[in-house]
Amino acid sequence: MSERQSQILKAIVEQYAEVASPVGSNLLAKAFNVSSATIRAEMAELERLGFISQPHTSAGRVPTDKGYRYYVNELNENQLASEDSERRAERALSVRVHEGGMPERIIRNAVDTLVELTHNLGLATIGNQLYISGLSNLFGQPEFVGGQQVRQVAQLLDNLEPWLRETAPLQPLNVYIGRENPIGRSAGASLIISRFRSSFSDNSYIGILGPTRQQYRDVMHLVKLAGQELEEALYDR
Repeated sequence: MSERQSQILKAIVEQYAEVASPVGSNLLAKAFNVSSATIRAEMAELERLGFISQPHTSAGRVPTDKGYRYYVNELNENQLASEDSERRAERALSVRVHEGGMPERIIRNAVDTLVELTHNLGLATIGNQLYISGLSNLFGQPEFVGGQQVRQVAQLLDNLEPWLRETAPLQPLNVYIGRENPIGRSAGASLIISRFRSSFSDNSYIGILGPTRQQYRDVMHLVKLAGQELEEALYDR
């Protein structure tokens, strides 16, 4: 993939996350200061490579799971946070986690804050229980208007806690995009979870579940931060 193609893919991912409609060549041509024909040629190559697709009802393009994976893999630590709005979100999360109280309440506070900040479904393991919040956020997304996808999401949630317990993902931040999910592969959802140590377990998890159309940079940063803040507040408590 060329550098320009990489930047075009990045723009498609980020624009589609904002507007929830396929991204056309005219918009990108203005952003990259090139002709629409040039953008269409680059998009055709990205489509050939499997990074974007063209819905049959639109001339625009949307990212595929492969495109999202490439985008996520290209993010580095320095790109995960910086703007004032993100710093305000960080402070809000930190304050809620360190308000005190019983460990269960601290974890619930962290999840509820992630829901407020990301507008996704939030989740965490508390002992052998899975706490979830924000179902209305998840099923209010335009991607989840069809019955089949809703059933797939429900299947994922029903089986998530035992899967986490059995698989125990080891990375501090784990991102499962679309068909990468071990359960509910056809749901069109992304699971972003952070592992943290707590008074309950060395393998506790907090994260979000949302559509693959996701503000990955911001959400990944907040989920990772939530895990770090919880571990600081709860481990060896």
